[in-house]
Amino acid sequence: MTALTELGAGFESARSDQRLAVRLQEDARFCRGAYSSFVQDLFEEAHETELADTAAPLATRMRPRSLKEFVGQEHILAPGKLLRRAIEADRLPSVIFYGPPGTGKTTLARIIAEMTHAKFVRISGVESNVAEMRRVLAAATNRLRTSGQRTILFVDEIHHFNKAQQDILLPDVEAGNLRLIGATTYNPFFYVNSALVSRSQVFRLESLSVEQLEELIERALADKERGLGNYNVKMDRDARQHLAKLSDGDARKCLNALEIGVLTTPPEARASLSVDKKNQQDADATIHFTLAVAEESIQQKAIVYDRVGDAHYDTISAFIKSMRGSDEKGAMYWLAKMLHAGEDFRFIARRIVIFASEDVGLADPEALPLAIATQQAVEFVGMPEARIPLAHATAYMCRAAKSREAYDWLNAAAEQIEAEQTKAVPEQLKNKHFPINPKS
Repeated sequence: MTALTELGAGFESARSDQRLAVRLQEDARFCRGAYSSFVQDLFEEAHETELADTAAPLATRMRPRSLKEFVGQEHILAPGKLLRRAIEADRLPSVIFYGPPGTGKTTLARIIAEMTHAKFVRISGVESNVAEMRRVLAAATNRLRTSGQRTILFVDEIHHFNKAQQDILLPDVEAGNLRLIGATTYNPFFYVNSALVSRSQVFRLESLSVEQLEELIERALADKERGLGNYNVKMDRDARQHLAKLSDGDARKCLNALEIGVLTTPPEARASLSVDKKNQQDADATIHFTLAVAEESIQQKAIVYDRVGDAHYDTISAFIKSMRGSDEKGAMYWLAKMLHAGEDFRFIARRIVIFASEDVGLADPEALPLAIATQQAVEFVGMPEARIPLAHATAYMCRAAKSREAYDWLNAAAEQIEAEQTKAVPEQLKNKHFPINPKS
């Protein structure tokens, strides 16, 4: 009996030692994790410093550092607007910015982090995986508990996250362990989980105007610290306007085109200077940024158009409304934009067929056969010649008289059927060839 007791005590002591060893291992892992997080923060700060290096593109170097420097988006950032009040009061919830490229989504997120003294962590919806996301979330929670510093998690192209990846963010966003700032060029109400959208404030960013892009160009040419102020650049007014117009509201495209134009244009020769002043000549030589330089720098207009997103539906809507308003010039413009952007010509032909019946209708019975012939013609000849019958049909629909009478009567009848009890067929309209109760 005594031997059994001693044996049991030995087993209990060994079990206690095992539990102690496991606890020590867990403590060691925690210490390594805290140390790793600390080292990671140091390297993140060093990485952010490297971004300001002169080797970075002009658009990156010229990122605004405060709301005062930020250009555009007055509808959400003007004094007194909701977003500006929330940033200045440090009461900003998790937000999602969506809009065209080059409108300042990433820049605005960095400014928010700077103004609120939060740790800025950026991940990509294209490259990041679940393991990386879990590490970021754990580091954010640890940072908040140990130092009280909040974390702003910026997720670029958040629409690329699948449902599982987006769901991982929900608990920490709801608990307030971090502030999420998502950026997307797609409508988040269609491409982001409804649960994540409901926990975030959604703000739409607009394309920059030509005047705003010209302001950015002038600022970059004058800035000697981050811009091109150390170059003696003489930019013609028509060149600046051309660069701003063809950038299509994209500040990144505009500034990068400006930089490549300045860096690749040889300075004008100074014949009056002597050989002894060669070094001074290099420093004082003028770079003449002409319209020809601007055309070479930007090459081709960047059309903001995605075949499954907002631009797709907005452009076809503008096309239809232009035909409806008999605006032939406007309709041709939107048609050309869709074809230039690679829209399916069959889709355009189908919309013309629908328009011929819905909007032209009884006012011009020849419109529908012409639209059907156009649909068959474009299918037969294909692109690029298909654009010719499409233009022919578009011009005809613009000039044709319009009548929505049949379409409106159909809609009224459908509403009546849904709202009222379905009427029985009157006796005089029934089929009299077959009796209701045939005799056997």
